[in-house]
Amino acid sequence: MFSVLPLLSGLLFAAASLTPSLIPRDWIMQGALAGVSMAAGYLATQFLLALWRTLQIPVLAGRRATIAHAVVAVPVLAVLVRCVALADDWQNSIRLRMDMPLVEATNTTKMLLLAAAVFLVLFVIGKLVQGLFDLLRLRLARHIPVASANVLGLLLAAMIVVTLTRDGVVNAAMRMADSSYAAAQHLTDPNTPPPSEGWQSGGPGSVAEWGLMGAPGRDFVTGGPRAAAISAFTGQPAREPLRIYIGLAQEKDAEDRARLALDEMLRVGAFDRKVLVVASPTGTGWMDPASYDALEYMHNGDVATVAVQYSYLQSPLALIFETDAGLEQTTALTRLVYDHWRSLPLDRRPRLYLHGISLGAWSSMYAFNPFQMMNEPVSGAFWVGPPFPSTLWRQANSARDPASPLILPEVDDGEVIRYASQFAPPDRSGRPWGRLRILFLQHASDAIVFYSPTSLWRRPEWMNEPLAPDVSPALGFTPIVTQLQLAVDMLISTSTPPGFGHIYDAEEYIDGWVSVTAPEGWTQADTDRLKAKCGKGGLLGCDNG
Repeated sequence: MFSVLPLLSGLLFAAASLTPSLIPRDWIMQGALAGVSMAAGYLATQFLLALWRTLQIPVLAGRRATIAHAVVAVPVLAVLVRCVALADDWQNSIRLRMDMPLVEATNTTKMLLLAAAVFLVLFVIGKLVQGLFDLLRLRLARHIPVASANVLGLLLAAMIVVTLTRDGVVNAAMRMADSSYAAAQHLTDPNTPPPSEGWQSGGPGSVAEWGLMGAPGRDFVTGGPRAAAISAFTGQPAREPLRIYIGLAQEKDAEDRARLALDEMLRVGAFDRKVLVVASPTGTGWMDPASYDALEYMHNGDVATVAVQYSYLQSPLALIFETDAGLEQTTALTRLVYDHWRSLPLDRRPRLYLHGISLGAWSSMYAFNPFQMMNEPVSGAFWVGPPFPSTLWRQANSARDPASPLILPEVDDGEVIRYASQFAPPDRSGRPWGRLRILFLQHASDAIVFYSPTSLWRRPEWMNEPLAPDVSPALGFTPIVTQLQLAVDMLISTSTPPGFGHIYDAEEYIDGWVSVTAPEGWTQADTDRLKAKCGKGGLLGCDNG
C-alpha cells in the first residue's frame, strides 16, 4: 500500500516537525502538524521518484532495493525516536521563556496517534487525486500520445482539485465563518443599552447605528476611561475622550462608511481635540483597549479616535481571504480625514497619528501615502505586530543599518523610524526624534510578523541572527517543514501570554505612545504609575474605576 522510500521520508519530516518554532504547540496542534509534515514528505518524495522514472534513470529493484531501504530506515527511525524523546523538552524551552505551564509527557502517545490519523486521511485523499489523474490520462491516451495524455491529465486533475477546494470547500467554509462571526457580532446584550450622551457614537443624534456597530465597536465606544477617572489619575482637569466607530454592516461601500465616520467626527468635534488618531481595527473589528486607554490617560482625555470595521474574520483568516477589504477601507478613511485635517488652519489642527494592530497595522501602513503627505505630514504613526506582507515595513527593513538585526532594525539613527519590542523600548538609544515619528512594535516570537514564504526552501534571514530571549535556542531550519511550522505558529500566535507572540501588552503600548506622542509634562514616574494601572489583574486595558 505504501511506498517504502516516501514513507521513510515522511517519517523524517514528521520528526523534524517536533523541533521548536516560535510558538509552543499543544499535543493537538503538534499531532496535526506532524501528520501534515509526514504527508508533505511522502508527497515530495513520490514526486521526485515519478520524475526520476520519467527521465528513465535506472532504479534499484528486488533484493538490492530491500537492502537499501533497510539501510536507510535505520537512521531515519533513530532520528524519529530521538525527536520524539526530545519533543517535550523542545516545547518547554519556549514555554519557560514565555512563563507558560510545561507540557505533560503523557500527551506524547496521543500526539503520535493523531499524527498517524492525519497522515492516513491525507494519504487517502492523495490516492483519490491519483485515481482521478489515472482516469483522465487513460481516457486521453485513447485519442492522443501517452506523453501528452499524462501532461494534460495532470493539468486537468490539478484544475479540478484547485477548483473544488478553493472555489468550493474553502469558499463555502469562509462564507460560513463570515456569517457566523457576523451573527455573533450583531447579537446585542439587552443589559447593554446604547450610550445616552450625544458625544458618544451610537448615542442620541449619532450617525453610527448602535445595532450595526458590531460587538467590537460597541465595546470600544462604551469602554475606556471617563473624564473623572482620567482627572483622578493626572490630578488635572480632563475631557471626555471621543471614540468614533462605524460598523461594517452599516453601509456596503467602504467609501460610504468612511464618509459616515467623517460626519460623526464633525458632529462630535473630533478635530477640536489635541490628539487625533485614525485607527484601523484587527480583522474582527477589535480595538485593543490596552492601547487606547493608555493614550487617553496620557493626554488628559483630549483625544479623538476614529475607526471603521472592514471584516468579521480573525486576522489570520482575513489576511488570506479578505486581503483587500482592510486596505480599501482604511485608505478611504485616512484620505478623507487627512484631507479635512489639511484644510484646517495650522493653529487649529490636532496632532494627527495613524495607528493599527495586526492586520490593522498593515492596512494603516497601506493608507499612509508619503507622496501625498510629504508637504504636510502627519505627526506620526504607531504600528503594532505588522504582518509580514506589509510593504512599508519591508521597505523600512531593507533600509536598516546592516549591522542591526532584522528582528530589531535601526534606520538612520532612529530619527524618523524606530523599532521596539518587549525587551527593547523605543527610546533606548537616547537620540532625539525628528518631526515625523514612526514606531514599529514587534515581538521576535510573533510569526505573523516574521513568517517567511521563502522558508519553504530557504532559511529565513532572522534565523541567522542572534536569537531574542523569547525564542528557543533549539530553533532550526528544515525545508518545507519550517514553512509548515511557521504557518501553524501564525494560527496559534495569540495563544501566548501578553508580551509574547502576537499578544502585545499594556506596558508596551504605554512606552510606544509616550515615545511617539510625547505627552506634555509627562515624566517617567507618570509612565510607571500608568503601567501599574493598566494590563493588571487580567485586564487588557486599564483600571478605569
